Amino acid sequence: MTDASWWWIVTGALVALELVTLTFYLLMLALGGVAGALAAYAGVPLAGQMAVAAVVSGVAVAACYVLRRRRPGEPSPRADRNVNLDVGETVQVHAWNPDGTATVRYRGTQWTAICRPQAVPRPGPHRVAELVGSRLLLEPL
Repeated sequence: MTDASWWWIVTGALVALELVTLTFYLLMLALGGVAGALAAYAGVPLAGQMAVAAVVSGVAVAACYVLRRRRPGEPSPRADRNVNLDVGETVQVHAWNPDGTATVRYRGTQWTAICRPQAVPRPGPHRVAELVGSRLLLEPL
């Protein structure tokens, strides 16, 4: 069996393992296997094939990692309007307590509200950004 055949077997095994574990990084390693097979077809010795496969895999994994880190994360389910219908609603804050909480009337009852950490708590209309436990996390309008 040729070196290229072994590289294709390794690549197939990595793809199959990725399908079982759903680990996207295994596909990047499989790209290294494809590069190793192409190097074998080009007549590169085994040590060179392994080096090509390692470099391509390493670059692919690093690129995948960097691209995933740059992309903003998914919003918390607590802040998702499709999960929690309170998100986006408006409430009126009359006064903030010294401990950073406020009591607001919302949906016919009293709620404890807290202000978003980077926002300055002040009286007036606020938007419900998310629910934190049984508290409303508010941001000023």
